[in-house]
Amino acid sequence: MKKTFLFVALAIFSLVGKVHADEGMWLPMFVERLNYVDMQKMGLQLTPEELYSINNSSLKDAIVGLSEGATPRGFFCTGEIVSQNSLMFTNHHCGYGSIQKLSTVEHDYLTDGFWAKDFSEELPAEGISASFLVRMEDVTEQVLSVVNDTMTWAERNAAIAAKSKELELAASEDGKYNPIVSAFFEGNEYYMFVYRVYTDVRLVGTPPSSIGKFGGDTDNWMWPRHTGDFSIFRVYADAEGNPAPYSPDNKPLTPKHHLPVSLDGIQQDDFTMIWGFPGSTERYLTSYGIDYNVESFYPTIHDIFKLQTDVMDEFMQKDASVNIMYADDKAGLANTWKNFEGQMLMLRKNKVAETKAELENQFTEWLNANPAKAEEYGDVLNTLAESYELVHQITPSIYYPNYLAMTGAIGISGEFAAYAATDKKDKEAVAAAEEALKAIDVDAFFAETYKPLEDKMLVEMLKLYYNTFDAEANPNFYNLVEKNYKGDVVALANDILENSIFATPESIKAFIEKPNAKKVAKDPAYVVMNTMITHLVTNLAPYRATMQTISENNHLFVKGLREFYAATQPEKDLYPDANSSLRMSYGSVQDYQPADAIHYDYICTANGILEKYVPGDYEFDVPQRLLDLIEARDFGQYADENGELVVCFLSTNDITGGNSGSPIMNGKGELIGLAFDGNWEAMSGDINFEPKLQRTINVDARYVLFVIDKFAGATNLIEELTIVKTPKCCKEGTHTCCEKTAETVTEE
Repeated sequence: MKKTFLFVALAIFSLVGKVHADEGMWLPMFVERLNYVDMQKMGLQLTPEELYSINNSSLKDAIVGLSEGATPRGFFCTGEIVSQNSLMFTNHHCGYGSIQKLSTVEHDYLTDGFWAKDFSEELPAEGISASFLVRMEDVTEQVLSVVNDTMTWAERNAAIAAKSKELELAASEDGKYNPIVSAFFEGNEYYMFVYRVYTDVRLVGTPPSSIGKFGGDTDNWMWPRHTGDFSIFRVYADAEGNPAPYSPDNKPLTPKHHLPVSLDGIQQDDFTMIWGFPGSTERYLTSYGIDYNVESFYPTIHDIFKLQTDVMDEFMQKDASVNIMYADDKAGLANTWKNFEGQMLMLRKNKVAETKAELENQFTEWLNANPAKAEEYGDVLNTLAESYELVHQITPSIYYPNYLAMTGAIGISGEFAAYAATDKKDKEAVAAAEEALKAIDVDAFFAETYKPLEDKMLVEMLKLYYNTFDAEANPNFYNLVEKNYKGDVVALANDILENSIFATPESIKAFIEKPNAKKVAKDPAYVVMNTMITHLVTNLAPYRATMQTISENNHLFVKGLREFYAATQPEKDLYPDANSSLRMSYGSVQDYQPADAIHYDYICTANGILEKYVPGDYEFDVPQRLLDLIEARDFGQYADENGELVVCFLSTNDITGGNSGSPIMNGKGELIGLAFDGNWEAMSGDINFEPKLQRTINVDARYVLFVIDKFAGATNLIEELTIVKTPKCCKEGTHTCCEKTAETVTEE
């Protein structure tokens, strides 16, 4: 079979010294003004118009934001179009929820993988929509025209929200587009993003989790990494190419642009760029905000999610059906708690609060030298310090009762609060409340749940709460346990599981048939729920008020900080925090040294899979087919120049959550891998970029193709791609094929 390779001659640029990491997640519409010259010097070979264009096909048209609904907000991941039939690559963990929903014990795609041999075998993927950016525009002037200095912060936000809705409605063109107005620089600038959202997305291929999640939670955020973190979907449209709900009559969307996939591989210092939809960073967070995160917010969420993950894991390893049922939930919780654990550690180790404090000192000195600016911004840091100290004290009293109030029978009992509170003398009201009970979908509360797991979760969450708060923090709950259960919180949990109306669907349904308000009021689950709500409500108002003060003063601080930089470092270009809008980052392939006498190479190979392999282990088991291929060194055209199969590689690109699945490309805009993680030593990077330490972990495109081709035998997908490779003669610069014009070289 003949393979056709398309190539373009490499441009040569003179670089002085070693290329370093380039911090920043940049808006593509500003690429020509802010970044183009730097990117060109580092190895970019595309024009600004080829990168971002409104009127013509450009690289942006191949980048896809992935969300759960038809509204392009809160992209959880990024995908990229890699064929003329809208085949889309993203990470395995990005498609995980959809793969889970499609899986059964009989067809366990999480465990076994899935590969469609033609369009007819592709499966509708619930929970994924694909958003393509049409254009972005600066609407700061229009949005801020409706605010003034006399407004309260709440009034200001309401006016901005109303104006944003007005602009979005006008840009939608009667529903043709999905516009979103987003705030930047803490509400000091506003941009509108106009999308087309396609909801008919179908699963095409996924490796088994033993490849797609190889290393599991143990390897998460770690290097070296040997995870084949990819899955494959396809975007469908109606006959005219417009977004449409799922229909067997829909056809694969013809994209404006798709990415070629390169087999050239990577070398140290190679230029790289990543495009995607990073979710959230806090690069302008103050030292006070960092202290709050490290001392209060992160530990609170970490402890809750770690406990919940451990409980799930205990049962998931014992039962395949339970594993499928909870796989997506567990993955999300585990990723969060380990992320927060890493941030707590690395924010301290990398002394990020100290770095921010030094900047704040410089800012204060500048204010002191400028009386007008001191009057405008002089109180902002003191106000933030006081506010964060207050919210630090309140935070545990918000999150612990909130999560416990959503747990098992305690959570379900909340649905009966309105009935329990009804005035029993008001016969009409009682009758209406009893009728309302019949509308409760009891089965929905218990759907996709495993009772032994849920029971254990309730016990452990009650223990965590009881051991965290004393009588002063929540006297109602404390007294309940001490007086009614002699200080034994497990006895309380058992009382709920054995005697509560809300412990089983059968007992709830029986109660609805013969409701009794007194029974609800005395029910142990309901009593606990009431103490949680009381605890939460007591602290909610001051918490919300303080967070509003923090938001207002963060807005003011960033406004002042931008003026400070403009006055003291006018050459410095500032980029906005990530907010799920399309961004590009650029850097290079690099190794790193995380500590004394420790050096990490920029690639890892399939040899590491064999080294980590543990038969039967739920994180480090490997399919026999993959073992056989690696041991036989049967890598085909996907091997590097040394005959090795590169699995993952490192780059200096600036990314965060939401960039998962983003394409990492070379200077010609060809796909060389998929970004899927950051490294442990730079877990503080969302708040402060660490150029010497911060690395993006990418699965190599050649390993992706190897798994598709050699492991799965899905040659139909390989044939659909535009695979590019620079012939050896061209790399050596000795062949006439290496002229400036693109040519096609056919090799047997």
